[in-house]
Parts: sequence; C-alpha cells; structure tokens
Amino acid sequence: MPTIGILYPGFSAEDDFPRFEKLLGDAVALPVQHTLMNEDAHRLDALLDWGRPETLADGAAALQPRGLDAVMWACTSGSFAYGWDGAHEQAETLAASAGVPASSTSLAFVHALRALGIDRVAVAATYPADVAALFTAFLEAAGIEVVRTTSHDIFTAAEVGTLSAQRLADIAIAGDSPTAQGVLLPDTAFHTAGYVGELELRLGKVVLTANQVTVWEALRLVGASVDHKCLGALRTS
Repeated sequence: MPTIGILYPGFSAEDDFPRFEKLLGDAVALPVQHTLMNEDAHRLDALLDWGRPETLADGAAALQPRGLDAVMWACTSGSFAYGWDGAHEQAETLAASAGVPASSTSLAFVHALRALGIDRVAVAATYPADVAALFTAFLEAAGIEVVRTTSHDIFTAAEVGTLSAQRLADIAIAGDSPTAQGVLLPDTAFHTAGYVGELELRLGKVVLTANQVTVWEALRLVGASVDHKCLGALRTS
C-alpha cells in the first residue's frame, strides 16, 4: 500500500484525511504530521511562516519511519502565499529534503482544473478578502479565469474547522457564479470529506475542495487510481 505523508499546519480539519482513507477503501495510507504553526492567522506574514522550507522538512523527517512514497503540503494558503513560482520552488525543495515526490494543495487545485479541462471558476473562500485575493492571483498566474471571488473574513483555521456541513454548503452556493465551470473552496481547515458529491449535485457543476484535491494529487504522485466516488468529478480525471 502506498504511503503519502500529509503535512498539516496546526489543528482544524486534519481528521478529514483518515476519513478519506476509509472512503478510498484503504487503497493508500495518509498519515498526518502536524507542522509548526506559530500563529493561527490568515495573514500574509503568518502564512509565509507556516510554509518555511525548514518547517516542511522537519515535518517530512518526522514521517520518514512510515516509509513515505510521496508527501503533500496540505495547506493552500501556506503555498499560494508564495506566489506561482514560489509555490513550485516550495514543492521542489520539499521533495529534495524528503527524497520523494512532493506537491501542495495550491498546485493540486491547478493540476485538477487542468485535468478536468476547466479554465473558468468561482472562488468561495473562508479567508479574509486580502488573502482570498492572493489565491485568485495564484490561479490567474496559472491561466485560470476567476469570474468571482467571495470571502467570509474568518481569521483563523481553528474557527473554520468548527463550521458545519450546512455552512459548507451555504458558502459554496453563495460563492457560485452562472458563468463559472466550477466552484473552488480553498481552505484545508474546512471539513469536506464525504460532502463533495452532494455539493456537486446541489450546484450542478464541479466543486473542488482543498482536502479533496490534496488527496487526488497524493494518489497521482504515487500512480494510484483516482477512480473513487469521494473525489467527485475528479474520479474520472
């Protein structure tokens, strides 16, 4: 069974990953390693601190006894905060330190959109507006048109982790746009395991969530099948 290490800052929705493990039928192991979060704040300086190369290297090293086949930096804001080029450098540095393939949630969003042939999206973010704008800029640097960005001014990941499934649906629906091919919910602090299919039915289009694309990218890194119902439209990509 392939093992993909999940590097996760702080504590909020890390329990999504064991849930995904079960939904995947235990096709892969997704051990979670909490990485250093000096301050839980959706603010640029804090986000850059979360994604420091030494922090990620320490997280990967802690998982090495598990026999990693790949590693994912499961933090959207802690990767897109570095910009398009910086997010690639971050993943490359992590791969070099871990000795296995690596990626991040921000890069996973772009790879997922490209796999689905989607280039026009709406972003439904829990973040404050300035942080949501950074994700929009990241997507635009990748050639993705963002037709609408909504934000909900939630300052901490811990608070996002307490939001209900109904709030998840409300945020997704409120963030949709008739011209968007898909809706993106970028926060890995949002519990979304088991809800993707329902969201796609409610909105009538592709919905991509942070933890969903993180798991999808993890499977791709090790060449495992992505044909799993819990991945929504990505199961056929």
